[in-house]
Amino acid sequence: MLASEIIARYEAYCPQELSMEGDISGLQIGTLDKEVDKVLVALDIREQTVVEAIEANAGLIIVKHAPIFRPLKDLVADKAQNQIVLDLIKHDIAVYVSHTNIDVVEDGLNDWFCQLLDIKETSFLSQTSSEHGIGRVGKIAPQTFGDFAAKVKATFGLDSLRMVTYEKADLNRMIERVAICGGSGQSFYQEAIAKGAQVYITGDIYYHTAQEMLTEGLLALDPGHHIEVLFTGKLKEKLDTWKAEEGWEIEILASQAWTNPFRHI
Repeated sequence: MLASEIIARYEAYCPQELSMEGDISGLQIGTLDKEVDKVLVALDIREQTVVEAIEANAGLIIVKHAPIFRPLKDLVADKAQNQIVLDLIKHDIAVYVSHTNIDVVEDGLNDWFCQLLDIKETSFLSQTSSEHGIGRVGKIAPQTFGDFAAKVKATFGLDSLRMVTYEKADLNRMIERVAICGGSGQSFYQEAIAKGAQVYITGDIYYHTAQEMLTEGLLALDPGHHIEVLFTGKLKEKLDTWKAEEGWEIEILASQAWTNPFRHI
C-alpha cells in the first residue's frame, strides 16, 4: 500500500497541527508517494536503527525523534553523522517524524505514561491550545515518595533513577498528586507547582533547575529521556489495530535497536 495512506490514517489520530511551535514533525526524508509493505516504528534513528530498517526491508520509518534535528551544513559521506541520512536516502527509506504532537494528543504518550503509573483524573500540565496541552497532572493512591519512586523505576525497567530531593526524610513524605511530561520537560515545572503537583516526573533536569524546584517545594524524579521508547510498542499496537480494521497488507515492526546512550554503574 502507499506510505501516504498509512500516514493519512496516523494524522487522523495525531495531526501535525498539535505540534508545539517550532517543532519538527511530518515527512523529513524521502517520499510518501510509494508502495511499502513494511513499516518500522522507532524512538530514535541512529546507525543501528538504519541497519535494522535495511535488514527488515522497511520502506517507511515512523519515529519520534527527528534524525535531522540541527541544520545540515553538508552531506559529505565520510562524516559519520551524515552517513545515517545518506544510508536512508540510498535505500529509499522514508522517515516520518511525530514529536510533540504525540505528546499532546489525547491517548498519546503522556496518557500512556499515566496509565502505566496509575495516575488518574488527569488534566493538562501546560496548555498548548484551547483543547490540548502537553504533559499531565493527576492523582495517585496516597503513598510515600520513596514507594512511588520505586514504582517508577520498576515500571520503566531503569537501572537507576535520579531523585530531586535534599533530604533522605523526603522518602517518607506522603504524596498523592503528581505531574509527568515525557522527554525534556523541566521548563514546565512552574505549571506543575501551580497545579498542585507534589512530584514532577520528567527527563534531563538540570542541576540548577533541580535546586529551584526544591526551593519552591517541588520534589522530582528524572527517569531519563529514553522512557519515551514506550512510543514504539504502543504505536505498533495502534497500527496493528488499523491494519486489522482496514485490511492493510503490510507488516508493522517495533524497533529493537538500543539507542539509549546512557548506562549506570
